[in-house]
Amino acid sequence: MLLDPKHEDRLDRLTDQLRLAPAPACDLILDVVTGVYPVLKRTGKAAFIDQLIEAGAWTDLALALIELALPAWKLRRLVYEDGEWLCTLSRHPNLPAGLDDTTDASHEVLPLAILNALVEARRKAGAARITGAPTVQHMWPPSGRALCCDNFT
Repeated sequence: MLLDPKHEDRLDRLTDQLRLAPAPACDLILDVVTGVYPVLKRTGKAAFIDQLIEAGAWTDLALALIELALPAWKLRRLVYEDGEWLCTLSRHPNLPAGLDDTTDASHEVLPLAILNALVEARRKAGAARITGAPTVQHMWPPSGRALCCDNFT
């Protein structure tokens, strides 16, 4: 099964908009909300999101969107370095960083770095769901008898 080109184009546009934006703006945030969480109105969480937008609580909104849109992903790392915020989202935050499936993004503005990482995580989650790539290898129990071949002498 192939990836949906419309969905990929929309995520590409969102990534470009977030990368080029100097600061959060209502129209950009609404584009991100509808791009990463299109069923928001049906879940009853729209009022909460609208309150955060009205208050201009962009960082709180970005963190809430991670919880709502991609509950399997968690914020693993948030660092301010050399004038940029580096945001890492993770599927398995308790694993060592080298073994984890992460998404990284950076921006000069904190909420835009988080939202950019969210868009990238959404892209990864959509690709894994469409391709059906398992996250854990399935192990089947051995059939027949098990034989130990170790020399204990």
